Amino acid sequence: MDPAISTAPEATTQTAIQSPTLQSSESQWWRQAAVYQIYPRSFADANGDGLGDLPGVTSRMGYLTELGIDAVWLSPFYPSALADGGYDVDDYRNVDPRLGTLEDFDAMVTATHASGIKVIADVVPNHSSNRHAWFTAALAAAPGSPERARYHFFDGLGENGELPPSDWPSHFGGPAWTRVIESAGPNAGAPGQWYLHLFASEQPDLNWDNPEVREDFHTTLRFWSDRGVDGFRIDVAHALVKDMSLPLRSKPSLEILVDDGTDVLFDRDEVHEIYAGWRSVLNEYDPPRTAVAEAWVPFTHRRLRYAQPTGLGQAFNFDLLQAPFEATAFRDIVTRCLAEAQASGASSTWVFSNHDVVRHASRYGLPDGTDQAGLEAWLLSGGSTPAVDPERGLRRARAATAFMLGLPGSAYLYQGEELGLFEVADLPAGSLQDPTWFRTGNKVKGRDGCRVPLPWDPTGAGFGFGGAPWLPQPAWFAEHSAAAQAGVPGSTLEFYRAALALRRTLQTGESLSWLSEPGAALTHYTRPNGWGVLANFGTEVQELPAGIDPAKIVLSSGAPVAQSTGPTRVPGETTFWIAP
Repeated sequence: MDPAISTAPEATTQTAIQSPTLQSSESQWWRQAAVYQIYPRSFADANGDGLGDLPGVTSRMGYLTELGIDAVWLSPFYPSALADGGYDVDDYRNVDPRLGTLEDFDAMVTATHASGIKVIADVVPNHSSNRHAWFTAALAAAPGSPERARYHFFDGLGENGELPPSDWPSHFGGPAWTRVIESAGPNAGAPGQWYLHLFASEQPDLNWDNPEVREDFHTTLRFWSDRGVDGFRIDVAHALVKDMSLPLRSKPSLEILVDDGTDVLFDRDEVHEIYAGWRSVLNEYDPPRTAVAEAWVPFTHRRLRYAQPTGLGQAFNFDLLQAPFEATAFRDIVTRCLAEAQASGASSTWVFSNHDVVRHASRYGLPDGTDQAGLEAWLLSGGSTPAVDPERGLRRARAATAFMLGLPGSAYLYQGEELGLFEVADLPAGSLQDPTWFRTGNKVKGRDGCRVPLPWDPTGAGFGFGGAPWLPQPAWFAEHSAAAQAGVPGSTLEFYRAALALRRTLQTGESLSWLSEPGAALTHYTRPNGWGVLANFGTEVQELPAGIDPAKIVLSSGAPVAQSTGPTRVPGETTFWIAP
């Protein structure tokens, strides 16, 4: 790390934050890209069956182009029983027939590239589905067979093997082990071995110590790269390698317990040997394919290993997503993460919402201090307790987004946030599909509320989504629909369009300088080309700092800015962009 970079909260006025110099090469497009996550089953339904599909994505290419994003990240579109929303993959090198065909995928990529937009595909390497050909072969084979060696099969504990091999829990509730009825061998027809699944029982974990597993994923990376995919998002990137030596060590929680790469299940040092192999494959292409790790690793120096150029090249940081809407928290995170980016040679990543978390317009509308347990309790109440302040939530969400879009690094946006969508917290129990709901005995509601299909029109069945949506849409979606907001000054959609258009001018170099004092509610930073971002994290109106020409304020997260003059005061929970 450059000693000139300060990561301390007491960094002084005019502190400069430097990151690697932006390269103009086409291979570096990802460093400061605005990436839009599409959850295909909830984006647009072209054939009217109520499930979003790939032709639906293609049909909305004009919308994506006008939005101004640089890339789309497609959540899994592979054949799946949807035990976990598509993250239970039956076949890594095909398209779910309900979502289209490989020809539809090719047409979508062609249309996307013709619009100047890159394509990122989701890869799910920790586990397959229980319908994958490998797993069905494993169930049909005897214990100790090569077919079972692709997964983690173990004899149980207890007198007759009736107890799970360890105390490991599943992310979705309950144990991480399921016992099978043997189909072959001397115990055919009787309960036999257990298999590991850190998520749903329909998602058996793959054995990454098996060379066959490693080589098969190299084939998958080449398959999609050959079809024009520009990059990959790696699901649960930190969980592939596990210590399965006997006796299995105890791990009563899913927290990463150590900071030395020897955790039983997560962030083990050996995982980086896998990603070095992936990087070799990705570098076979010109330009090299990109990759970003989803690695929930609490130790900064260990998260950086996933982002190193010899590995995946970039890793999500979820720090802003988990932070309160507070000036000191945002400034400290940005300072630290930009220093991390310099240390790793990558660029930083910024995200507030995705398919796994409560939408940030709702989070910011809940009482300050609401933690994960509070969010789960709120969802379980159907969004009634405590009450959300929707005006405050959306105001803060827009202010935070404007603050984030001005930062160096890549910005990851989740479909529907540009419409100001809130979490649909009151989905009826009978419609819920998240495995967490079932595996916790209806005690944790899960993630369905952020996956409700998008509203495109203010009227009509499905609000223009297509057929009857696979998750019910609330009536308030009408006023949040894309058609209801398009061309309307001050709408959230037009705010995003304006910000993303300006961002292309703002994103020069990968550094910033703080012009405000640490802890100040009015937080001010500038970029090397003179662009400035001024965010009021407080609730009180603040005077515009001296030296700022109001006429140069070109974007507000609040009310639209007049063309010839500008405001002299910054409203609470509002962000301004100032042109050079």
